[in-house]
Amino acid sequence: MNRNAACVLFIVTIFLSAFGKTFAAETKSRGDYLTVKIAVIGPGDELYFWWGHLGLIIEDELSGTSKFYDYGVFSFDNENFFLNFAFGRLLYTSTASNTGDILRHYIMTNRDVTVYTLNLSAKQKESIMRAAERNILPEYRDYLYNHFSDNCVTRITNLLDDALGGQLYGMAENTPGRFTLREHVRRHTYFSPFWDWLLSFIMGQNIDLPSTVKQEMFLPSEVGRVLQTFYYIDDSGVKKPVTDSVEVVNISKGRPAVLEKPRIQWPYELCLGSAIALALLLFMLMSKKYKSWRVLHGLSQSFLGLVFGIAGTVALFMAFFTNHDYSWHNINVIFLNPLLLAAVPLGLNSAFSRGETRRALSAKILKGLWTYVFLGGVFTMLIKLLPAFYQQNQVSLALVLPFAFTLSFIPAWMGKILVSLLTRARGQRS
Repeated sequence: MNRNAACVLFIVTIFLSAFGKTFAAETKSRGDYLTVKIAVIGPGDELYFWWGHLGLIIEDELSGTSKFYDYGVFSFDNENFFLNFAFGRLLYTSTASNTGDILRHYIMTNRDVTVYTLNLSAKQKESIMRAAERNILPEYRDYLYNHFSDNCVTRITNLLDDALGGQLYGMAENTPGRFTLREHVRRHTYFSPFWDWLLSFIMGQNIDLPSTVKQEMFLPSEVGRVLQTFYYIDDSGVKKPVTDSVEVVNISKGRPAVLEKPRIQWPYELCLGSAIALALLLFMLMSKKYKSWRVLHGLSQSFLGLVFGIAGTVALFMAFFTNHDYSWHNINVIFLNPLLLAAVPLGLNSAFSRGETRRALSAKILKGLWTYVFLGGVFTMLIKLLPAFYQQNQVSLALVLPFAFTLSFIPAWMGKILVSLLTRARGQRS
């Protein structure tokens, strides 16, 4: 082969090679250049971060970018933020940021970060990207947040389910969940007795029904659990795992672990309620001899009335006047409600009034009020024999009933009944 022919052959080879690469690139779809991941973020320090977070990551080879799509952005600076939150009208926003910056932030704030790379077709990845980009447009980025049914987690699983042709929710809706929604909430709040009790108190019976896996997926950690086990059928009929790989980016240190199973809490509350009851009994017995103990007895009732009256007021408000659907149908308001606030002035009157008649009247009204609380609590236990009432309010009852019993008329009534029975028994013997 002469030199000219060799040069021509070389040029033709280079041309065909370049043409082939260009042709191959042109035959690739947009989704072939995408990698779709889901980031499961563990709990944070603030109360609203205790249940974790979920983010959608899309890496684009063509543009060289990696975006973190976040559906859980809100600001306390928003107009009427606290008023809207109180009524259940909280607006959340969808945003997209640089993935590296966001993950570094979560690592710096000591949160667990686990990233799941999804095993999807080019078409599925492209559909997720287009939907995610659409969701951050000004006209679509805001939505009304709901803790259980429409949050930063469900917005992302919605995109994945759409890309899988409904297979994800098809499985999740027909698979029984591990726990009720209340139990899932309390897996994350057990370490804070105050918030654990209060949140359980203000939430009604709607979250006590047996759950499905789909309902459980309001939690980021439950999405991570599903991603590790779920298989779907692709367009060619092949069964494939939805997750291609899992990367643990960060493990938090010194943070309370989320319980694998909810802790049985009512015995702890019963011990606390009984301790309060014993203290009040001591105050009551000593108040018959010493004024300082009478003052302490009256002030303690004012304090209990204030604390549980406020809790009851919040629960009543949320049950009847807000869009917080998880707080509806709350039988706790039968025995703890705004009526308890009457104990505040009555207790002060019982403690400081100089007139004995006035003090005695306040004491009687207080006993009547605590009798109502105790009997109301017992009533909520009895109505749960009916199928329409199934609220798991043992924690609330265990704390309140012991001291409500001590402060009520019931011990005196029981004493009179016991004395009457003993008198009859002695009369029959004689």
